[in-house]
Amino acid sequence: MKPAGTLRQVSDFSDFSRGHWLQELLCQGEEPSHVLSSPDGQHLLVLQKRRSPPLPQVVAFQRHGIGGADLERNWQQPQPALVGLLFLQSPGTSGSSALALVWEHGRTEVWHFVVAVGWQLLQRLELCQGARARIVSVCSQGASLVWCEERPPLDAHSDMSKCAFRFCVCTRALELGEHGVRLGTLRIVLHNSPEYQVLASPQHVFLVPATASFATTSKFLLIWHPEKAKLIITAPSAGFVHSKALRSGSESDFRKLLLGSVGLLSCLAPLDIHTSAVSNSGGLLLVSTKGAVNMVEPDGTQRHVFDLEGGPLAQGSPVQLKTFGSILACVLAGVLYLVDQNSGRLIEKKILNMKEVHFLESPGEEDSIQLLAQTGIYSFSFSKPEDSSRPEPCLVEMVFEEACRYYQRRSLSSSKLTVEKLKKGGVFQAPVALAAILQHSLCQKQKPARGLQDTYTKLLSTMSLELQSYMSLELLKTCVVCAPESEVESYCEELVEQEVSRVLHSDMDKDNLAYLNSVFASFPKAAWKATRSCLQLQQNGDGLLVARATPEVWKKVLGGPQQEEVGQNGVVPLFELICASFLRFKPKWLPSFVELTQQYVSISWAYSSKEGPEGRVPLYKRALGVLARKNKCSEADDEMELELLLCSKRPKAVLQALHLLIRLKRWQRVVEVAEKFSKLSPLLNKEIFTTLLAEFAQHRELDPYLDMLWPLCPAELTASDILTVVLQHLPRAQEDPVPFSSEGNQLTVGLLKPLLQRAVQRPCVRDEMYSDALQSPTFPPPTPPREH
Repeated sequence: MKPAGTLRQVSDFSDFSRGHWLQELLCQGEEPSHVLSSPDGQHLLVLQKRRSPPLPQVVAFQRHGIGGADLERNWQQPQPALVGLLFLQSPGTSGSSALALVWEHGRTEVWHFVVAVGWQLLQRLELCQGARARIVSVCSQGASLVWCEERPPLDAHSDMSKCAFRFCVCTRALELGEHGVRLGTLRIVLHNSPEYQVLASPQHVFLVPATASFATTSKFLLIWHPEKAKLIITAPSAGFVHSKALRSGSESDFRKLLLGSVGLLSCLAPLDIHTSAVSNSGGLLLVSTKGAVNMVEPDGTQRHVFDLEGGPLAQGSPVQLKTFGSILACVLAGVLYLVDQNSGRLIEKKILNMKEVHFLESPGEEDSIQLLAQTGIYSFSFSKPEDSSRPEPCLVEMVFEEACRYYQRRSLSSSKLTVEKLKKGGVFQAPVALAAILQHSLCQKQKPARGLQDTYTKLLSTMSLELQSYMSLELLKTCVVCAPESEVESYCEELVEQEVSRVLHSDMDKDNLAYLNSVFASFPKAAWKATRSCLQLQQNGDGLLVARATPEVWKKVLGGPQQEEVGQNGVVPLFELICASFLRFKPKWLPSFVELTQQYVSISWAYSSKEGPEGRVPLYKRALGVLARKNKCSEADDEMELELLLCSKRPKAVLQALHLLIRLKRWQRVVEVAEKFSKLSPLLNKEIFTTLLAEFAQHRELDPYLDMLWPLCPAELTASDILTVVLQHLPRAQEDPVPFSSEGNQLTVGLLKPLLQRAVQRPCVRDEMYSDALQSPTFPPPTPPREH
């Protein structure tokens, strides 16, 4: 059940200095263009743009009667526009507030507020070094100012494509003291860039493309890490993240930064950004024109948070975003949305009877939000849902969502099954029982356990080990997020191993297969170790590869969705994923692994069964397909192809390997393969010997191995059969042959003599068939007695 929030007025501006004037400003026909609240909530700044009289002004209002001189700053209209109104953070201003007013041409005024003294101008500064520079966006990051400035070209008729990259991102340290300001040297973070809006979090600066930016550069974001001196290029919706270290001035050039990613970025769609803001956790909140709210993390990854109601957003419709702890507050068209950032669940939706509101800072109050309206300040109090910061409620909800998909696939009805129908219908008891058990067992650490039905108690005891595994997995995920960089790799390996094991013990459908593909792509080494652990792969004392995996795991490896079922979207079957890991980390084991899988297939499925993997595409061909997809080929790949063909022990594969060895002219290996695989079947023996006899007739490369080759001659081959094969494959002479040629590559009768003698001296197979009858004592045999 959603908690009910309460909205109450906490101030009618009587606790503000000049509160009546503040109310007058807010109630005028033209709304204030910008309202800013200080971090401690004691100061409220209003940037007012009025047409009559034409005097833009900034007015500061103090709360709770702290007194002192007021701040009221106005300027004539020809003066450049005010682009930044920033509260500064600096160790030198403890016990007081500092404010920076930044104008478009770089002029900056630093004011500070001291109790009982009021606002005083500390110093005037010039941020930009060039007279033609124009600041378009500015933010405060720690003890520094970061801004994007335009540097117009000297030539007014410059190329438009060059004019699009006339901006640069700059930063300067700003140290505040009791009696003045120390401005650091100018540092260019990125030059020759398009226009960006700069937004600062405590450790990072987000560079969001301006709406009027160049079309090609509006497809990605930039994230600058000042402490690590690196820039991250990210196209969140496409899953593209690339990091670039900034070690020298030449590498901060925008075009050089994108040099290795232009081809990929050019294929992406432009970013869909209606509104952007920085959350208190350091992420970037983006609202699309469709109303989707997404969070871009500092590492460049993106996750979906919530979808606003009301359809597509108009260009002029304002959307206000503010985070309070783990709660995201959003105001759109007079409606307040409160959303849990971790789960994306809507906590509260409140219709506000106010024309326009602004969020204010409310330090120390995590369960309330302060809103500024024309009639005063209002506090919206809410109670967080139980355990909203933990994933247990989401897990319970996922149980019903998964049950919906499960029952819908097996239902003959055309009506769509929803979570609400599943909860209220009472027909399907399995998800209801599982949800009750999860709520009972996962919440008992935080509060006393509620009573559980007797019918579920036995099921709970059966599931206890699974629940412990889930809890340990969630704890491990938390460790991965909070661990230092030196320990992240070990935690990731453990997490990947648990995830791979979990998927291998569940239904291997298309969704799970796609998930495994992403795990193998993101953590290849950890996935390889997890595969070895789940299949229990190791070498025995003789150096042979053995696997002690259960039959259920083998069926998941070999019997999951195949390539024709998963489509051509980049997802490959699990067997191909494992083969690719073998090729990358342990290529010598791949043929043995294919041989192991064939042994398991022969036990579990009938020969040529269409349900088994061998009834579709043979396993050795699937492994060869993985080998063929490698970017670079080498001699080791030829050897791997030979081993995969031979390990299958299929006649066609063996003959293909034999022809490959002949093409490579590896005659010693040719004879070894012939001796080994001729013993498998008489038909394969005949094919191998006929192939080698044809090669023997064409050249003299096999002459050193005739003593090993002739014993392979099949018993059914006669001398005339041998001569027929030899004559069919003799090389065609360019000229009329002459006796006693000086060339030593001609076939002679002497070379064939041992083989022909062997064929003549060996008894004919047809004679052996009738030998018993010919050796009988009486011929013809006596007539059997007739029966009356």
